[in-house]
Amino acid sequence: MNEMSLPRPNNLDSFWMPYSDNRHFKGTPRMLARAEGMSYYTPEGREVLDGTAGLWCCNAGHGRREIVEAIQKQAAIMDFAPTFQLGHPIAFEAAARVAEMTPAGLDKVFFTNSGSESADTALKIALAYQKARGQAQRVRLIGRERGYHGVGFGGMSVGGIGGNRKQFGAMLPYVDHLPHTHDPARNAFTKGQPEHGVELANHLMDLIALHGDTIAAVMVEPVAGSTGVLVPPKGYLERLREICDANGILLIYDEVITGFGRLGTDFGAERLGVTPDIMTMAKGLTNAAVPMGAVATSNEVYDTVVNNAPAGIELFHGYTYSGHPLASAAAIATLALHREEDLPGRARAIEPYWQEAAHSLRSAPGVVDIRDFGLIAGIELAPREGKPGARAMDVFRKCFDDGVLVRVTGDIVALSPPLIIEKPHVDRIFGTLSDAIHAFA
Repeated sequence: MNEMSLPRPNNLDSFWMPYSDNRHFKGTPRMLARAEGMSYYTPEGREVLDGTAGLWCCNAGHGRREIVEAIQKQAAIMDFAPTFQLGHPIAFEAAARVAEMTPAGLDKVFFTNSGSESADTALKIALAYQKARGQAQRVRLIGRERGYHGVGFGGMSVGGIGGNRKQFGAMLPYVDHLPHTHDPARNAFTKGQPEHGVELANHLMDLIALHGDTIAAVMVEPVAGSTGVLVPPKGYLERLREICDANGILLIYDEVITGFGRLGTDFGAERLGVTPDIMTMAKGLTNAAVPMGAVATSNEVYDTVVNNAPAGIELFHGYTYSGHPLASAAAIATLALHREEDLPGRARAIEPYWQEAAHSLRSAPGVVDIRDFGLIAGIELAPREGKPGARAMDVFRKCFDDGVLVRVTGDIVALSPPLIIEKPHVDRIFGTLSDAIHAFA
């Protein structure tokens, strides 16, 4: 594509950018205009290697012809159809393809449009399930400190990142939190799952002692991503599953980041060996080509809600765009790519090289911890006194200027490349990041 033909904004005033320093950006904008394979391109045509799969989401790489053509074909056949009391075949096909991939027993799929909507949907389904089985007193939802479950009021309330909550005042009632699992004193620079911290799951027993039989569900990320890559200690998820089973509590996984090959398996539940009752997903579901999310539930959850309801609507919940035809087409094409190219297998194959490259930064100035699992890595930097986040933001900007896209959360650099990554890409990502870290030592 000719550089002159790339789109260029003529006005930066109208777009209120999400999760952005609007004042800084609009003074010194960094723009992306095109994407292909492993890279973005600026309006000037400069390549920027994508070390973040967009925003944890373009797992198959950018501009995949198979997905583009599926969307184009579907747009010509039918642009939209409602799914309230009506259906269209491609939504059912997309749900079946998702159910083929989810862990055994999670066979019912409810479509949303984002990870945030998936989180709120999962929480509502959990409440509906408890009521349908005669446990209407179970209205309490348990999240985890430093957890991220999107920006709806449900997911934000159950989530545990302070910056996402403090600006908005009141959250949902009847919510409590487990402690996070980050323990740098015992687990710093761990490769893969930490050895220490299984006992942190027992805090759920403390919440049960406090709240009794009012807890409906516990929601956690298999690997916490947006907070800076927190990997669960060995045995931790197994213990959560055990406690939930013994006390009538549903276990919900937020797999918006960990799903669709990111951990070297279709879902994190498979890699970690613990299956939840409800699972949320989005991002990699359509390779981010069209917004779409989903919630997979166990057959028991679905059957309990549906079969115990009076005649008529069983779950008073849904979205105008649930199962949107274009999103469904994108999902079907994306999941076909995952199977045909074995993207989880590709992630597993390169994971050892990725891990060693990440931990090669251990001696870089200001690096206080490195965490990794699958094709995710978090490099934590010592904050500058009185200026939290400033060091990592400088690193982010230098990496971009030097041709590599990374993501920062606080003073943590988070990496999650497309699963089509190859060794030269890995070398370039961590080489550029090393230079940037040294530049701001």
